[in-house]
Amino acid sequence: MPTLIKNAEVFAPRALGIRDVLLSGATIAALGEKLDISGRELDVIEADGRWLLPGLVDPLTHPCGGGGEGGFGNRTSELEAPAFIEGGVTTLVGALGTDSITRSLEVLYGQVMKLRAAGLSAYMYSGSYRVPATTLTGDLARDILMVEPVIGAGELAIADHRASHPSLEEIRRIASDIHLGGTLSGKDGTLFLHVGDGPSGLDLVEETLCQSDLPRRLFYPTHCNRQAALLEQAVDFAQRGGYADLTVSTTPELLAAGEVSALEALREAIEAGAPASQFSFSSDAGGSLPHYENGELTGLQEAKPSALLDLLRHAIGDGPAAPVEVIAALTRNPADALKLRRKGRIEPGADADLLLLDPADKQLSDVFCHGRRLMGDGQITMNSNHS
Repeated sequence: MPTLIKNAEVFAPRALGIRDVLLSGATIAALGEKLDISGRELDVIEADGRWLLPGLVDPLTHPCGGGGEGGFGNRTSELEAPAFIEGGVTTLVGALGTDSITRSLEVLYGQVMKLRAAGLSAYMYSGSYRVPATTLTGDLARDILMVEPVIGAGELAIADHRASHPSLEEIRRIASDIHLGGTLSGKDGTLFLHVGDGPSGLDLVEETLCQSDLPRRLFYPTHCNRQAALLEQAVDFAQRGGYADLTVSTTPELLAAGEVSALEALREAIEAGAPASQFSFSSDAGGSLPHYENGELTGLQEAKPSALLDLLRHAIGDGPAAPVEVIAALTRNPADALKLRRKGRIEPGADADLLLLDPADKQLSDVFCHGRRLMGDGQITMNSNHS
């Protein structure tokens, strides 16, 4: 049955004012003022001025768990669908990260498919921190071409003491394989890069671009707010047409050590002349947030999918103005960076991935993914066997 959401304050993510939105099947069928849908059986939801946003797009999660620094006692747990739904995340990309030894791409694939079965849009990266790249089929290009949820490789680590310290030639070969697989599959392909706090920052990416014909859009670095110097590089990267990702999950210790909060990093990037459209936010959900002093692990916390929604709530503040740039960085921008062209926007033909949020109490009431209502009136509506 089609669903009509009436009288919503729509952020597409551009602010459109009060609009009605018609959902038909998995897509948005119509958007306009006071839509007249007579003669049709409808499920009508009265938004009564609540904000209607695209579902959040999270380009970095660890649904099969992450971490492990400091031993097996620090392994983080698997993430299930309710954690993403309650956090307003309708599209997510899973990665292995640091541990590709006791966790595998096969386990990640299984968890991604489980999240899909629960109604979410879930994708994954092949590879991990390490080189040579871990794969499902023995070849990165083949993974992207033959395994439907795989949209690229990552999070391959550079400028980090936990990395394999890949050479220029290794990065160029990996990127070329991703570009080939993305071209053949129509996915375009993404090399999602974990950037540590090493002084080289994005230097290896720029060297690769200088010594190849690869497009800048292929490279998608994350943790670009890790320190001020890296953020400056990310601003230059974005000004040249690349996408840069800012990590929302953090700790007071990381901020005290020089990390820039995600909202502050976006503000600084825009003030420095970078286009806001080239920056995204990610949660790093399921990953550990380790804290090192003099190279020694002193503690860690676990990142949550709700970090993105918490960021949005913080950005809303008490003022009447909508944080449009923040909403875009949570929705359209990561979708564009990942070439998920039907995600992160409210327009006819886009996927019906939507959130209803009350700006007064900042509470999420409804979550739709592919037109399926996964949360209604603040309660998860998915079947219990998907929990």
